[in-house]
Amino acid sequence: MRNTGDAQRDTAKIEVDPNRYRRPSEEELRERLTDVQYRVTQHAATESPFVNAFHSGGAEGIYVDVVTGEPLFSSRDKYDSGCGWPSFTRPIDSAAIREKDDASHGMIRTEVRSRVGDSHLGHVFDDGPRERGGQRYCINSAALRFIPLEDLEGEGYGEYKSLFV
Repeated sequence: MRNTGDAQRDTAKIEVDPNRYRRPSEEELRERLTDVQYRVTQHAATESPFVNAFHSGGAEGIYVDVVTGEPLFSSRDKYDSGCGWPSFTRPIDSAAIREKDDASHGMIRTEVRSRVGDSHLGHVFDDGPRERGGQRYCINSAALRFIPLEDLEGEGYGEYKSLFV
């Protein structure tokens, strides 16, 4: 069984209000998303490892659902797992992530999807750093948009600055 315990965060718990976000229409999605973003988020495709936008890099900020803008992960919880995709030890708010059994590709895994957008994000595994809760959220860069710390206020995510104090 997967470890679902939420390791304690250094800052106050942040709850993401799902009512602030909406899933765009199919037409809007096709207009706004790139081909790879559409295939990943809407058809559970997987982008190539090691050559995706957020595989490496260490700027501070948050990662939001590319479909809805709902906050999902903090750079403070990102680490290099060596798997080729961005890895996080936990979401900003566990309620913003939905889990689903996935038996595709001859494996049994736990798929993670965004709450409001129902976007395919990637998978969660129990092989993350034990001292940080033991989970590895292996996420497709194509499912995310990064908002740097210095842009949080201007982009309407000012309340998430508390994650970086």
